[in-house]
Amino acid sequence: MKSRIFMYLFIFSALLIIFQYVNSKNIIDKYEKDIKTYKTKMADQEKTIAELDDRNFELSYFSMDRNEDALEYFEAQGYSTDKLIPAIIEGLYNMNNYEGDDHPIVPYVSMTGSKLVINKVRLLNHKWIIANFTDGQHWGEIFVTYEVDENNDLKYKLAEYFMYPKIG
Repeated sequence: MKSRIFMYLFIFSALLIIFQYVNSKNIIDKYEKDIKTYKTKMADQEKTIAELDDRNFELSYFSMDRNEDALEYFEAQGYSTDKLIPAIIEGLYNMNNYEGDDHPIVPYVSMTGSKLVINKVRLLNHKWIIANFTDGQHWGEIFVTYEVDENNDLKYKLAEYFMYPKIG
């Protein structure tokens, strides 16, 4: 009888050990699968980030912030680019505060009764600016040259412009 109990105890212990082994193996396999999935997702995200970094660099290529030659041009003349660049951009935005129908630099008149305003300005380098404008329904872009004169006044000159045709 004692040997039978030991035999049952041995069989029960063996089954318990096999159950624990199989269960642990399944857990480890699931973790390994999750780790592979995570690593694949991380690799995809790193690739996407690298592509976005390249794209961002391309998009910001024509930008005063990344144009060392243009920045050095102003610095060589004794200007603080940290103060001058915002002043140049602000100068165009300040043109939105005009009276009457004629915008100081946009060569169009609003067709909606609201004012034409400059929305977005991109300082390309130490001589050129591109900006877009709208009256709320019609959109266009202007290409502006600028300079700082001997009195440290900003002078803007409209070089090119167009308005997108309204479709529909």
